[in-house]
This record gives sequence, C-alpha cells and structure tokens, in this order.
Amino acid sequence: MNFHPNTISAEMMRLNAICPYFTMFPLEFPLGVLQKHAKPDAKVLDPFCGRGTTNFAARLLGLKTIGIDASRIAAAATQAKLVSPTPEEIVAAARAILNRQRRNVDVPQGDFWQLAYNSDVLHNLCQIRDALMNDLPFKPISAALRGIILGALHGPVGYTKQSYFSNQSPRTYGPKPAYAVKFWTERNLIPPHVDIIGIIKDRAQRYYGNKLPIIQASGIQGDSRNRKTVDNVCASVGKFDWIITSPPYYGLTTYLPDQWIRNWFLGGPAKVDYSCCGQLSHAGRDSFIDDLREVWRNVGAYCNPDATLVVRFGSIRNRIIEDPGQLIITSLESTHWTVKDIKSANNAKNGKRQADTFHKHRSIPCEEVDVWAQWEA
Repeated sequence: MNFHPNTISAEMMRLNAICPYFTMFPLEFPLGVLQKHAKPDAKVLDPFCGRGTTNFAARLLGLKTIGIDASRIAAAATQAKLVSPTPEEIVAAARAILNRQRRNVDVPQGDFWQLAYNSDVLHNLCQIRDALMNDLPFKPISAALRGIILGALHGPVGYTKQSYFSNQSPRTYGPKPAYAVKFWTERNLIPPHVDIIGIIKDRAQRYYGNKLPIIQASGIQGDSRNRKTVDNVCASVGKFDWIITSPPYYGLTTYLPDQWIRNWFLGGPAKVDYSCCGQLSHAGRDSFIDDLREVWRNVGAYCNPDATLVVRFGSIRNRIIEDPGQLIITSLESTHWTVKDIKSANNAKNGKRQADTFHKHRSIPCEEVDVWAQWEA
C-alpha cells in the first residue's frame, strides 16, 4: 500500500523519533529524494542505516526497504520503525513480563547502577531485557517494545511527569560512569521511582497509535563490507533501485561507547565498551576509502541497472583531510558507480548532523555534501 505524499502527516512521522542516535540526518532528506524521484515499486537500501531514517522514509511511501548497520543499537532502532503492532499489544506484552513470577536475572551492580536507576526500576528493566533477549515470541511486538525501552532508557528527569527511566541523564548518549556518579553525588540526585508501564503506554500510543504502511522491510545488524552479509540480507529482496545513506564521518569512532547503556540492554556488557568491531577503519585515509569502496561494490551487486546512490557526507574539525565530496568520489573509483552530481547539503549545524554533535567545543561546522551516482554495471 503506497501512501500519497500529501497524506503523510506529522503524527505519522513521530515513529522516526522512537530512539535517539548520534548519527542521524533529518527525515526530510531521504523522504524528499524518494518523493520526488522514486517509482511506486522502488526498493530502497541503506548500508549504514543508523537509526533507520532512510528506511522509515521508504516505509512512509510504501516502498520495500532494508537497513544494515554494524551497531546492534542501530539495527534495533531501525527494526522498531518497520513493524506495526498496536499500542495495546505492546503494553500487554510488557505487563505480561512484569506480572509473571520473578526469576533470577542478571542485575548490574556498582555505584553507577545504584545511582542511575531506582532499584525496583532497574530490576524490572532487567526482567524485560531478559525476556526480549530470550523468550518473547512475538517479533513485531518485541521489536516495538525494544525500541520504546531504548528510547526511554536514559534522559532528563521531568518536573511534573517522568518520560525516562533514569536519573538525570542526556537523552542521546549514555553518560560515562565516573562522570555520572560524580555529577549525581555532588547534586544529591536520587533516581526516581517511575511507572515503567505508564511510560511504555505513553510512548506506545505516541509512536504506534497512527496507521502506517505495512511493507516488506527489516533492519539487520551486519557489516556491509562483508559480501556474505550483504548476500544473506539482500538475496531474498531482489534488486534495489535506491541507496540513500550517510557513512560515519572519518574519525568518528565513539558510536559504541556513547551508546553503551543501550548496548547493555541489548545484551552487551554492563560497562563501557570501547571496542570498534565492525566499524569502518579510521586508521588512515586510504584504509577508510578502501572500506567504503568495498561497501559500494557489495551493494551495487544487488542494484538494478541505472540504480541511484545518494551519499550525504561531511567531516569533523579534527579530521579534515580533504573536501568531503572528493573523499566519497575517490571511494567510488574502480566500482561501477558513476558520479552524476554533487550538491551542497548546507552545513552540519543546519542539518543537525554529526559534525556539530561531536564537537567538544562548538564551532562553525564543515559543510556537508550530497554525492549522486548511478550504477552502470
């Protein structure tokens, strides 16, 4: 079922905000490209899907879509935007988990966890975590519940109503333990006892209370540099017509550490993980470009003739190695992608993108560009 662009309301777009993620471009970017250029039966791929904005844009238009990302947080956020359970089903699943007889679950220990969450809230979160990891059978419902929990896992404490489970925290990234403990202790901030079901209910209604197209779509954790991964993900879908993506900017290596609490909820360790497994190489310009080139070749093998690739890319101040557009153009050399155009996307501040988000000291961010290419195998 395809939705006419004029029927896409602000309420329908709410689901795009279910879980914040650093590497996000505005929904208007992929939605505008697809509304203007894509045919009604087009298939859309994003090999660096992040929080799934491209895939959600495709869903709004009723287009088949796949998102791939090395981060399990990104894959979970993307999948949450592609399912269609009712709010009532989501709340019922959460109630069923918390109402059944408690069993022994792994509850993190230490100063951070004691100050981050009320003890009852933390235990209940661990109950839900255990169920989602092990035995919740309904995949669309579990995907939605998982996305709701990830989005509410940490954030600011409300004055009149609690919308997050944690003590005072940033919404977008998980605070590092030593800093957070010092911050909370110095200000005598006590983790609130929040109504977990109430928060889930509010968010389920907000994000899943609106009718959206039901399409063939999925968000997959995987490394797009690995041809076998791309084969496994894409073979059942067929050939793609559009690839709209934004690779990590060269030098940005903190995705996993900055999302460490969400990573824990999805089965990771209860401590900051500084590994970079599955990420593009940031050891040098040439290795970074080689990794990108491998991705373009892999996804191109699953593209229709004349398929279009649109890459939004920029840079961060401490890693300005050349014009961002030229880096992408270089990565497309020796592939069957032919560059057709390069356009300014305005600077990262206007686009609310990576370059501005990651600055320790705010400054004028670098300009971002959109590189358009065509598959000519």
